[in-house]
Amino acid sequence: MEYRKLGNTDLELSVITHGAFAIGGNMWGGNEKKDSIDSIHASIDNGVTSIDTAPFYGFGLSEEMIGEAIKGKDRSKIQLLTKFGLVWDGSNKGKGEFFFDAEEDGVKITVYKLASKENIIKEVEESLKRLGTDYIDLLQLHWPDATTPISETMEALELLIQQGKIRTAGVSNYSVEQMAEAEQTLELASNQVSYSMLNRAIENDLVPYSLENNSGIIVYSPMERGLLTGKYFKQDQLKEADHRNGYFSQFDLNKVKNFLDKIEPIAQEKGATLSQLVLRWTTLQPAITVVLAGARNAQQAIENAKAMSFDLSAKELSFINAELAKL
Repeated sequence: MEYRKLGNTDLELSVITHGAFAIGGNMWGGNEKKDSIDSIHASIDNGVTSIDTAPFYGFGLSEEMIGEAIKGKDRSKIQLLTKFGLVWDGSNKGKGEFFFDAEEDGVKITVYKLASKENIIKEVEESLKRLGTDYIDLLQLHWPDATTPISETMEALELLIQQGKIRTAGVSNYSVEQMAEAEQTLELASNQVSYSMLNRAIENDLVPYSLENNSGIIVYSPMERGLLTGKYFKQDQLKEADHRNGYFSQFDLNKVKNFLDKIEPIAQEKGATLSQLVLRWTTLQPAITVVLAGARNAQQAIENAKAMSFDLSAKELSFINAELAKL
């Protein structure tokens, strides 16, 4: 495993970081608790020291399972990354920005974006309790909230750093303009954004900004929620509740399949899977600090970690990029 400093901070993360969205269950068709906890243990045992979650993942369940999984382990060797700013329990009392309607066990739940100082303080206390810890290594705003001044959010994060409840602060899904405004109040460690072989929009603005300002980029959805594993072209049955049924329709699936067929021989030469090749390519892109890789069981977690067991030559990267340009 390789480890990298996050932006201008002293926080060092494993390049492959365990993404804990799927183990929460909601929007992913559910998951077994034992498999979820085993996936965390397997990640740690294979050098993945960083775990990224959020209160929204499973409506608290993901954080609770992480807390259970790391209990008794050396906390100083594990980096916990979580978020704030999505409210679903009605505690916002009419405040915040409507995000979307969700469903849990047949009950409709309305989710709001809320990044107010009061809500941040509340959410951090709840996350600390669920995670079973007294500090969070990286606290991130989950989504921008148009109803709260950015400066108010950043001031609250600065206070939490001073109190020792969080080591450092970042954002997720921020534009370059929003980052620049935020950093008038607080220097951000990172921006967590969607990025993959099929979604490279950040290369136009966020990557240059991050290189210039030495801020970190944390990548989510590098596998496009499993599409780039190639397995859905062989067995495309997804559970009815799985959100990917609609998500995959945005891509030209024939072109994606042809692309994967072209690059698969590189993976085979490395003794690797397509998934590992895609993850490794992502870790080698400019300004990318760490890559989130989801795992619903121990086997997937081990496979993710092993993506760092081989390298890609300049010639191989050039070939992959040339094929990507045809999409």
